[in-house]
Order: sequence, then structure tokens, then C-alpha cells
Amino acid sequence: MMVIFYWILFVFIISSSALFILMGIDKSKAKKRQWRVPEKRLWILALAGGACGGAAGIKVFRHKTNYFRFCIGWPIIAVIQLLGLFALMWFYFP
Repeated sequence: MMVIFYWILFVFIISSSALFILMGIDKSKAKKRQWRVPEKRLWILALAGGACGGAAGIKVFRHKTNYFRFCIGWPIIAVIQLLGLFALMWFYFP
């Protein structure tokens, strides 16, 4: 039963790391005026558990700061995801 929590935590860490890295790649490509990472892909990763990495990427890379939906949306999603993760911890580790 506790294996489920570890899988969710694994997905959370991997998707957050992937979104953080993609934000850095997208910022680099934007500066060079090259191919960009589609916003749909960024949102899918954020909703799949990577919103914390996306929110960190916004701050670290100063990327997507002019877009309200990213600057407000991802931190809100990140808080919801963290609350869900803590609720699972509370359930599995009372």
C-alpha cells in the first residue's frame, strides 16, 4: 500500500525536474530565437506533478514572467500538489 505513495513521489520529483529543465531549455531557445517548447507540453508536465519545478523555473530563469497564467497558475497548482502530497504522507505515515 505504501508503494503507491513512493510511486506518486517519484512521478512528482521526475516531472518537477523535467519541467525545470525544460524551462531552462526554452529560455535558452527564446534568447537565440530558435524552436521553442510548446506551452501545451509545459502545462501537461505542470499538471502531471511538475508545477513546483515550473514555479522554480520561472524564478530561476526569469522565463514566462509576462504571462499571468504561468506566474499565478503554476504556483497555485504547486500548492495544491504539495497539499495532496502531504495529505498522502499523513495517510500513509500517521
